[in-house]
Amino acid sequence: MKMTDLIADMILDMFDENNSTIQIQRNDLASQLGCVPSQINYVITSRFTPEQGYRIESRRGGGGCIYITRAQTENSAIMALINSVGASIDERSARANIYNLSHQNLIDERSARLLAAATADSNMRGLPQELRDAIRAKQFKQMLLAYID
Repeated sequence: MKMTDLIADMILDMFDENNSTIQIQRNDLASQLGCVPSQINYVITSRFTPEQGYRIESRRGGGGCIYITRAQTENSAIMALINSVGASIDERSARANIYNLSHQNLIDERSARLLAAATADSNMRGLPQELRDAIRAKQFKQMLLAYID
């Protein structure tokens, strides 16, 4: 088994049904596994991403620690949408997704209006269409991530 797999498995084992946030001391974990702390960083930044349903928060001082929070299961539909968006999305598709989220009561009406306003073509006048769609996709995903936070 690769070291990265071992690190990821150890981190995943720290989560349980009652605890969606874990605290990791990077240096302690590295010494337990016999690796360098940068390997811990690599695993966290590559396998525990917002698109995979995790939020990372790093604290400095006192030895420093890293908090990893796993998205709650009720947010899994929104996470699935975030993962399906890809690198670009047009305004019509964004609006359809927003409508579906609202219709399924996954987001409230006010949030739906804010998402629609933020992803509208009128915000990106003067930009080429492919750039608009790429920016819209990034904004849409980041706003959905903030919603489930």
